[in-house]
Parts: sequence; structure tokens; C-alpha cells
Amino acid sequence: MTTAHWLYIIGVIIVVLTMVLRRNVVIPCIVFTFLIGWVYKASLIGGVTALFNASIVAAKELFSIFFIIAVMVAMLKSISITGADQLLVKPLKNLMVSPFISYIVLILSTILISLFFWPTPAVPLIGALLVPAAIKTGLPPMLGAMAIALAGQGLALGGDVIIQGAPGLTAGAANVPVEMITFRGGVLTAITGIIAIILAWIMNSREVAEFVRSDKKDAVKTSPSKEEKAKLKKCPECGAAVASTDEGEDKKLIKRELAPFLVGILLIGVLAVIIAMFVFDIKGGDASALLGGVAMLIITIASITVFGSKGLDEIAEFIAEGLVFAFKVMGPIIPIAGFFFLGNPESVSGILGEGAPGFLFDIGQMIAEVIPPTGILAGFGLLVLGAITGLDGSGFSGLPLVGTLAGAMAGGNDAVAATLGSIGQIGAIWTGGGTLVAWCSLVAVAGIVGVPVLELTRRNFIPVITGMVVSTIFGVLFLM
Repeated sequence: MTTAHWLYIIGVIIVVLTMVLRRNVVIPCIVFTFLIGWVYKASLIGGVTALFNASIVAAKELFSIFFIIAVMVAMLKSISITGADQLLVKPLKNLMVSPFISYIVLILSTILISLFFWPTPAVPLIGALLVPAAIKTGLPPMLGAMAIALAGQGLALGGDVIIQGAPGLTAGAANVPVEMITFRGGVLTAITGIIAIILAWIMNSREVAEFVRSDKKDAVKTSPSKEEKAKLKKCPECGAAVASTDEGEDKKLIKRELAPFLVGILLIGVLAVIIAMFVFDIKGGDASALLGGVAMLIITIASITVFGSKGLDEIAEFIAEGLVFAFKVMGPIIPIAGFFFLGNPESVSGILGEGAPGFLFDIGQMIAEVIPPTGILAGFGLLVLGAITGLDGSGFSGLPLVGTLAGAMAGGNDAVAATLGSIGQIGAIWTGGGTLVAWCSLVAVAGIVGVPVLELTRRNFIPVITGMVVSTIFGVLFLM
């Protein structure tokens, strides 16, 4: 163990403590990246250059994730100008005939939209268009908010099996193929989500019966007030994400007659991607590339059909808006990932030069000698660590940490590394992505539906914790 190793250990501890205190961890990561580079290279200049190189290495590793998020958001913006996004969910209203059916419809529609467009666009779309219809059938607003949060910020984002932003981060840090994390993360988040969704309904069934008998369902709230919108915009943790959620209420729609055409193009494109993935066994980065390419084509078609020759300029605006959104949401992860990439032997050479050790990998090997990497203790250790990193309200910032530690503890066994990384990913995203902290994007769900965010967090706690415990046990027993 060298001085640089001890600095890395201290840095990780301070980063985790900073997350527990609900503060951003960018500054601690920058400081310790600089210190480790300074000590390892025995040069102040070496520390400064290591700080920059760490961010460059992280940016190279993560840009494909940034861009797929950007093009999916840009695609939704390009079709929503005609109201196609509203048309997309309109048929679902007719399916809402009872509280239970409405609950299921909210869950399935949120999962579907969140898998392809991320939960952020799904929240205003589902919350503003479907929740009022669900409330009229007798579904309490709180249960409607729980359905959106558990399905979107939890189940869909926890595995992120389509866009693969989360698995990409975890796999890159753990140095395993992304499809291994995608499969295991998908299985574990499905188990967590199904258990949480069932428990949420059971634990609130009495309230459903009381709500049906009351007259509250007739006073349906269709959208957040101006005061609530202002409150959402000021949220320090998720302001960037929420800021894009209220434009659907204020924007002026144009060429509504094109909405059915654009919805048809979107559905055909998504269906074609899904079929191609199964028929041609397209996985990992190739799957993301296919989805992103189809999204770019849809953006092009939408821009030309809606704006004509002006579409040559408008498409640039859509892509720019998508990139701005992606970097606002994911940008702070670059220096964080840069610090944790110092722990990965595959990436540290690009930061500190050839021959540099993977600090966290070395530390993880020492831990692995004490904690068996395939036991319950290791699984729950990664789950708790992931949950702690999720306390910052992001869910994604801790993925490089849990991924790197999982790879280090596995001792070269990819299956073990992928399972441990997936468990840590579930803990991080289900906690801070999120369903269990009130200062994450959960405040957007609460604001759109019109329920207290702290109460929503409290209601989510037992279902989510139960689901994560069961999925962790399953992962340890059957996926390693």
C-alpha cells in the first residue's frame, strides 16, 4: 500500500460521507484526483495534468451514453411540437375503468415511455394526461404518484435495458461486457419493481376503498399550479430535469394534423429496433447505436415534415436542446467518474501513465481476501454502498464506485463482477434515481400529481426496501 493508495481510500470515504450529508461530490472528487496525481507523479504539474486527463478519459468513456440520452430527448421534442406525445398516450385513457386497472395502466405506460425516453419526459406526460383519468376511476393521487415513481424512476431506470446508460457506466467501471450488466440489472430491477408495485397496492388498498367511497375523485387536479412549477424549478438537485417538464403546458402546438403520422413513424421505428435486436442478436453498444440512429432519422423526418425548408435549422435546435439536457443531467458525473476511473487498472494508464496501479482494484483485492465475493455479505455490502451513493439525489454518480469495487472484489470473475455491480446499481438508482429520497427527481412526480413529496418517499420505503432485499438474495444465489 502506497501513499497514493491511502489517499484514494480517504477520498472514497469522504465522497461517501459527502453523499450521506446530501451534498454534491464533485469537489471532493476533483481534490483527491489532484492529490493522488501529485503524490503518484511526485510533481505538482503531474497532479494538475492528472486532473484534466481523468475528466478526458471519463468523457471518452461516457460520451456514447450522453449522446443516446440527447437524441432520445431531442426526438421526443421534435414530435411533441405537433402534440404527437399527447396523442401517443391518449388511447390509454379508455382503458381506465377501475382503480386497479388504472394503476396497472399507469405502471405499464410509464415503464414503456421511460425505457425509451427516460423517466424525465414520462413524468409530465403521464402525470398531466393519465393521472387525472386514473383519479376519476377512484385511484388515490398518492398511489398514482407511487405508480409513476416505482415504474419509471425505479423499475425502468434501475435496469435501463434499452438506452443502457446505467449499465454502461457500471460495466465500464467493472471492466465487464455491458450486456452482462444489462441482463443482470434487468432481472434484478424487474424483481425489485414487481415486489414493490405489488406491495404498494396491497399496503394502500384500504385507502383505495375509502377514496372510491369519497367524493374527492371528482376534484381532479390536471396540472401543477404556477407556484408548484416555480418550486420545482428551484429544486437544487433536479432543477435541470424538472425545468423541461412544464413546457408541455405552455407550448404552442403547430401542425396538429401531422401528429398521427409522427406517432406512426415513432411506433414503427421503435418496433423495428426491438425486432432487429432479437432477430439479429444485437446487444450492448450496437443496440444503443441502432436505437440512436433510428431516433436521428425520426428527428430528421419530423423536422422536415413540420417545418419544411426551415427544418434545416430547426433540427439543429432539437439536437442542441437534447445535448444541453443530457449534459445538465449527466455532466457532473464526468469528474466523479474520473476519480473512480483511477481505481480501474484498465483506465488509470490514460490518466497517470503506463504502469500506474488501479488503486481501488488493489484495495478491492485486499477486501476480497476478508469478504467472500460470492456470499450474502458481499451482495448486501454492494447494495448498501449503492444506496449510500444514491443519497446525493442522482443515482448515477455512484455507479463508477460500485462498478469499480465490484470488479476489484470479483478477482477476474466476470459473472461475479457483473452481479455485484448490478446489485450496487439497483441500490444506487432505486434510492437516488429515485424513489427513496425527497431531493431527487421524485419531487417532479409529487409536484405534477399534487402530493407531498415527503409522504411519497415514506410510502415508497417499505415496498422498495423489500424488493431490493429479495432481488439481492436472488442475485447472490442464482446469478453469480
